[in-house]
Amino acid sequence: MQRLHVHVAVSDLEMSIAFYSTLFGAEPTVLKPDYAKWMLDDPRVNFAISERGAAAGVDHLGIQVESDEDLAAVSRRLSAAGERVAEQHQAACCYARSNKAWAEDPDGVSWETFHTTGPLAGFGADTAAKAVAKAPAEAGCCGGGAGKSSCCG
Repeated sequence: MQRLHVHVAVSDLEMSIAFYSTLFGAEPTVLKPDYAKWMLDDPRVNFAISERGAAAGVDHLGIQVESDEDLAAVSRRLSAAGERVAEQHQAACCYARSNKAWAEDPDGVSWETFHTTGPLAGFGADTAAKAVAKAPAEAGCCGGGAGKSSCCG
């Protein structure tokens, strides 16, 4: 089963946690000083917010999968759609370790497909690189646009 992932950069984490907790009718599943995540079943979404210096707004979208085989299947679909795919193995970000595949849609929206393999104590050393899918050698954690430093998973 897959889960939609949405990551939003926020300017005030505490106010945003209060807003989204009320909206979702649930407290965050993961709560850190600079990050919060809700793993919701209705709607089935991994919704994350972070306050890490990025411009406020949608940072990136994604699909969370349950296995590396599922990740490979989505990567093949992205490639078949004509998009360049940047793969990351054991990426460390967003308090998690994950295998990932990044691409951008035709309008430059960053899409992260990932399989989380375990938790991390810290946010992670990976940082965003401009258009990971266009410059995989510079790949960091997330494929957000210029100046975006938040991560995903």
